[in-house]
Amino acid sequence: MKLSEIKKELSTLDNVAFVLPNGTYVPEHFHVTEVGLITKNFIDCGGKVRKETVVNFQLWDANDFEHRLKPKKLLDIIELSEKVLGIEDYEVEVEFQAETIGKYDIDFNGTAFTLLNKQTACLAEDQCGIPAEKQKVKLSEIPSQTNSCTPGGGCC
Repeated sequence: MKLSEIKKELSTLDNVAFVLPNGTYVPEHFHVTEVGLITKNFIDCGGKVRKETVVNFQLWDANDFEHRLKPKKLLDIIELSEKVLGIEDYEVEVEFQAETIGKYDIDFNGTAFTLLNKQTACLAEDQCGIPAEKQKVKLSEIPSQTNSCTPGGGCC
């Protein structure tokens, strides 16, 4: 989701909720400890220089169980970040602490923001020597040919 889409959804909500990929909710007393702009400059395994920029939200589960982040407050934090950091309408990723810091893509299900597992991928598969995925076919589904060899037919 782009930042503009998140802002649009926040403006319609009474409460902010995030759902983890396993279906559980981030505890409702979470904090957004960072809204930032992350730019990653790198070279892929094929030697191509690449640049990725995302807006980053860091969620933190604190022990202040009475805390509730309201949509207006999160919108205010986002708008301040846009102004001070020059944030534009980039895709948003979310960090949340589980066993380690997880990075997630984000979507919206109509009532809550859903965190989606991010996946690694080779960006230069044609340069890596990764074989193309072979098509799997059941032998029983291969049509028989009328000109196939038979025992004693002299074709083999």
